[in-house]
Amino acid sequence: MKMKSLVAALLVCAAPTAFADAPAKQVPQTPEQWLARMTDMTQNMSAYKDPKVFVPWLNAVTEPGFYTTMGNNMMEPGNWLNMMNSMTQPGAYTNVAAFADPNVYMKWLAASLDPNFYTAVLTQLSDPGKMMRWAMSPLDPKVMSMLTNSVNPNVYMKWMMSPLDPRSLQLMMAPINPNLYMGWAGASLNPGSYGDMWKGFMTPGATTALPTLPALPNFAAPTAWTAPAAGAAPAFNFFDPNAWTQMLQVPAAGQPFAFPFPTAPAAPAAAPAKPAK
Repeated sequence: MKMKSLVAALLVCAAPTAFADAPAKQVPQTPEQWLARMTDMTQNMSAYKDPKVFVPWLNAVTEPGFYTTMGNNMMEPGNWLNMMNSMTQPGAYTNVAAFADPNVYMKWLAASLDPNFYTAVLTQLSDPGKMMRWAMSPLDPKVMSMLTNSVNPNVYMKWMMSPLDPRSLQLMMAPINPNLYMGWAGASLNPGSYGDMWKGFMTPGATTALPTLPALPNFAAPTAWTAPAAGAAPAFNFFDPNAWTQMLQVPAAGQPFAFPFPTAPAAPAAAPAKPAK
């Protein structure tokens, strides 16, 4: 019994780490880092492309500190300007176009068959420490900071001066910048925007290594179905696809289609009776 409990505890502890992304520096660790990624339109879909990134993302968005930090960030006009400027980047197209890669769905299919994935998700949702943090969240200093910022005159002064922010000028000049449209056109024509699988099909010269498909039959030439030899049993097999394709007889000009089902051979004619002597 003790051994079973020990194994269960090890599985619960190891499952979240099993679905943590290998390069830890690529996965945000703090609510501020997660909010910076989620408001960046060039990479905010990373949690939905890989189950190994989805688990730490789920852990972050179920923490009460995530929402208090988000409330404070929403009061800063600079954060909104950063988000809107990221919408004009060609990486925003690549961020969404990557869902055309079948590897994304293969990762999720593999995760749906892995018990460690479900264990990692349930561990994040049933953490007693997290439930306690939600219960104590009204006493969090970040909550008090968010409430006091709502009546802070400096916050309103920042919003009044935001039109003079260089990021605002950059956003207003974006529609008349030719590099904006050239960048988006380049991203849409870049095979790497659609994943590694499509890169081989869209890269010039890469398709030469593909196997050559067999030549299709010439359906323009009339082909007639050959009847079975006399005395042979019917050759038609209902479960054989080739038998069905052989049934199609290309008609002559002006003639309707005919489906000549094979029939049993006719009985041989009886020999003439010998005259009586």
